[in-house]
Amino acid sequence: MSGYRIFALAALALATFGAAPARSDDDTNFVLTIKGKQFDPAEIDVPAGKKLTLVVKNLNQAPSEFESADLNREKVVVGGSDISVFLGPLRPGSYEFFDDFSAETPHGHIVAK
Repeated sequence: MSGYRIFALAALALATFGAAPARSDDDTNFVLTIKGKQFDPAEIDVPAGKKLTLVVKNLNQAPSEFESADLNREKVVVGGSDISVFLGPLRPGSYEFFDDFSAETPHGHIVAK
């Protein structure tokens, strides 16, 4: 199958099935989307004591920022793209995150259990 056909099928699958769930098949990989002025999901439950990968997808055209003083992370997410944020291992607790580019966006939380 040509590269173009594979790309077309992947694009069709993404359009058909939409965004990925907050938790992927692996219990250490999580997906967070930014659309409009909302994080989805606003709260992510993660296992404490494990290294984690959080993929932040910006579905807007304008840039956003994933920032967390609790997690000591600050990363710009260009519009229409995604970034990976490597975390942990985290102690049990709640860790706040927000979009520093948009004060109207409600803050979210990563909860390590």
